Amino acid sequence: MNYWLMKTEPESYSIDDLAKEKKKTTFWSGVRNYQARNFMRDDMKKGDLVLFYHSNANPPSIVGVAEVVKESYPDFTSWDKNDHHFDPKSTIENPRWFMVDIQLKKKFPEPLGRDQLTGVKALADMELMRKGSRLSVQPVKKKEFEAILKLASVTL
Repeated sequence: MNYWLMKTEPESYSIDDLAKEKKKTTFWSGVRNYQARNFMRDDMKKGDLVLFYHSNANPPSIVGVAEVVKESYPDFTSWDKNDHHFDPKSTIENPRWFMVDIQLKKKFPEPLGRDQLTGVKALADMELMRKGSRLSVQPVKKKEFEAILKLASVTL
């Protein structure tokens, strides 16, 4: 099993939006960074766990956990001229972008602000904590994932 962190701006799509979805499941579309795309396309597997992160929030926070329930497939929003994620270089025959489906497992009782993660030894090397880290999909080590659950006082 692998562990991940996926960022979203809560005004665009929040954990509460995910909780309201049918079966608490959605497709994770709109990723337009090649490294993040490669993680989703090549490495994310059904059953992997995801830390759900609200970026551009006050404060930026990890707000829950989701599970990958469908492995990568072409991101159809890249073909929709009316979608703000449209990419004319991506085609049905040669898709450039991919997505996965995730399902909510647990919303944290309280958001776990990035400031609360600073100084936690188990998170010292976490990608999220690196200065300038902007990657919207990033790997998380098992020990980091477990430390986050402990800090949030949740079990799965």
